[in-house]
Amino acid sequence: MSDWKDDHVGESAPELKRKRQGGRNERNSDVEEHEFFGRRKEKLKKELGHIESDDSQLLVPSSLELGTGAVDKYLISKQIVRMQEPRRLMPDDLDERRIIYPESPNRSLVNKFRDLRTKLLELSGGNNFTLVVSGASDAAGSSFVALNLAAAFSFDQAKTALVIDCNLRDPSLHSRLDVLPESGLTDYLEDADYDIGRILYPTGIPRLRLIPAGSRRETPAEFFTSFRMKQFLQAVRRRYPDRFVVLDTAPISGSPDARILTELCDFGMLVVPHGKITPAAVEQAATAFDPDKFVGAVING
Repeated sequence: MSDWKDDHVGESAPELKRKRQGGRNERNSDVEEHEFFGRRKEKLKKELGHIESDDSQLLVPSSLELGTGAVDKYLISKQIVRMQEPRRLMPDDLDERRIIYPESPNRSLVNKFRDLRTKLLELSGGNNFTLVVSGASDAAGSSFVALNLAAAFSFDQAKTALVIDCNLRDPSLHSRLDVLPESGLTDYLEDADYDIGRILYPTGIPRLRLIPAGSRRETPAEFFTSFRMKQFLQAVRRRYPDRFVVLDTAPISGSPDARILTELCDFGMLVVPHGKITPAAVEQAATAFDPDKFVGAVING
């Protein structure tokens, strides 16, 4: 009590009353300010898709239009760290499925996809991009290349990858990854109210997600020419600046799907089966791509 008296020597009772009242007002103001910024923080988290209870939602595109530099890179890195896999594919599983991983004993295959990844990053200036992968013929191995390229991007703990099965006639990525999807891309494109979180699936590979083809596969080209498909790809790329998106499509020789999707994406790549088609067929398939977006051919075999 004596300390309080010493601190307030010479002050009248009304002055002390006003000071105490001012102190209470300052404390109330501090509480209100803290609560205000707390609400702002939670609102920002929701706008950025920051939902701690569901890791799959971290990859859900937001309707918020984000300008350059608007996304907090620290928040993004924390999101990537928190991405969890409900299950993990073990090395034996990955070897059986011919999927690369950092510790794979098949160093030659790992290095080939790492080299391919590096060349694509050089073309993009280090920025994320959307890439169409299509075979020059049936059984060319486009799904193998698309999946392993996406896996190579996910090696980097600061990056994420998304592989989308756009081969609506003969989808295979879900089987290769042992995923049993209830819905997929076509379900989302057909229903404007469909939640994109329902079509994003963990793959068992860290930082890699899958969007399967979906349950409705009539007239595939109509899905890919829709405005909703264009919006979808723009949102997927914009929402997460460190995500690389790879689209596996039907062979370009027998379908317009790859050409249509390349118009919506940054790059197009051709997969050529070794020794199974003629040079003329390869040239014909390559010229089907937009020359400004065509990055080259991969020989698979």
